[in-house]
Amino acid sequence: MAMRRIGSSSGPNNLFNICRGLSTTTPWLGSPDETKILRNGTTKSMNLFTAINQALHIALDSDPRSYVFGEDVGFGGVFRCTTGLAHRFGKQRVFNTPLCEQGIVGFGIGLAAMGNRAIAEIQFADYIYPAFDQIVNEAAKFRYRSGNQFNCGGLTIRAPYGAVGHGGHYHSQSPEAFFCHVPGIKVVIPRSPREAKGLLLSCIRDPNPVVFFEPKWLYRLAVEEVPEDDYMLPLSQAEVIREGSDITLVGWGAQLAVMEQACADAQKDGISCELIDLKTLIPWDKETVEASVQKTGRLLISHEAPVTGGFAAEISASLVERCFLRLEAPIARVCGLDTPFPLVFEPFYMPTKNKILDAIKATVNY
Repeated sequence: MAMRRIGSSSGPNNLFNICRGLSTTTPWLGSPDETKILRNGTTKSMNLFTAINQALHIALDSDPRSYVFGEDVGFGGVFRCTTGLAHRFGKQRVFNTPLCEQGIVGFGIGLAAMGNRAIAEIQFADYIYPAFDQIVNEAAKFRYRSGNQFNCGGLTIRAPYGAVGHGGHYHSQSPEAFFCHVPGIKVVIPRSPREAKGLLLSCIRDPNPVVFFEPKWLYRLAVEEVPEDDYMLPLSQAEVIREGSDITLVGWGAQLAVMEQACADAQKDGISCELIDLKTLIPWDKETVEASVQKTGRLLISHEAPVTGGFAAEISASLVERCFLRLEAPIARVCGLDTPFPLVFEPFYMPTKNKILDAIKATVNY
C-alpha cells in the first residue's frame, strides 16, 4: 500500500517538542485516506484486546521491519492480545523473551536504533520498573544526546495498567505519572477499542519512543464498532466526548467510563458537565482543556493512580497558570488513595462514580 505524509506541525508546540528531545517529523500514514476509512469503511464489533490484536496484525503486515516480543507473546500473551501473530508472521518476528523487563526494553532500544519498529510488551505495568533505567536514561535521551544523529524512535512499549477487580498490589497499578516526568518519550492511554487500535498504530509509526498503557479492565468489557481497515488517530490531541457548560472533567483510559456515568447523574440534578479524554498525557493538549475551562470556570480531574504526584497535579498547576482569573472554584482531584493498591479494600481505594459526583456538586456549589 502506498504511504503518504499528513501535514506537519510548526510553531510553539514544535519548539517545545524539540526541547523535550522529541522528533517533530510527522509519522507516515499507512492508509490512503484516514477520514474516509473512519466514516465509510467497514466496521466490526470487537472488544479492546481484539482491537489491539488487529492493530498489531496491521503493523506487522504493513512494515516488514516490525517485530513484536515480550514474555509469552509467542502463544498469545496472558491477555491474548498477540494471539495468532507468531503463526502468521513467524517466530523470527514474534517471539518470547526471558523474564527480564530491563532486557526486553534494552533489546527494543537496540532494535529500533537499527531502523526497525520494535513493539515490546511488558506483561503488567506493575513490572515495568526494572526497565525504568532503560526507558528514562537510554530510550528517552537517545536522540537528544546524539544531536539527532541517532534515535530509537521506532520503539513502542505496550503495558496493561490499572485496576482489574482482583489484581491486588502487583497487578493493578497505574504508573503513568512516572513517565510523564521524562522528556524524550510520549505516554498514551486509550479509553476504548476504536481508540486503542488507532492510537496504537499511531504510536508504532510515530518517530519517537512511546509508552502505551492499555486499560486491562476494558480488555473484554469494552465493546464497540471498530473500522477493520488501517487507520491512525492523532497523538497529543484531546477529545471532548461530552459537551457541557458548568464544569470540565478531564480523564483518560478506563476512568472515562466512570466519569461519564457521574456526568449523566449530575445532569439529572441540572449540572451540565463537559468531559474530555486526554488520550496523550505527554505531550498533552493544554489548549483543548484550557478552552473548556475558560468556558465552564471549573475543573475536575480523575485518575486511578494515587493523588499525590499524580498527573492530575500537573494538569491542575498548568490550568491555574492559564485560567486563574476565570476559575470559580478550587480545582478538584478525585484519584486513588495514597496507599499501596489494596486487595479486599479495592472498592474503597478506587475513584468511583459517587466520589466523582460528590466532587462535581461540591465544585459547582462552591
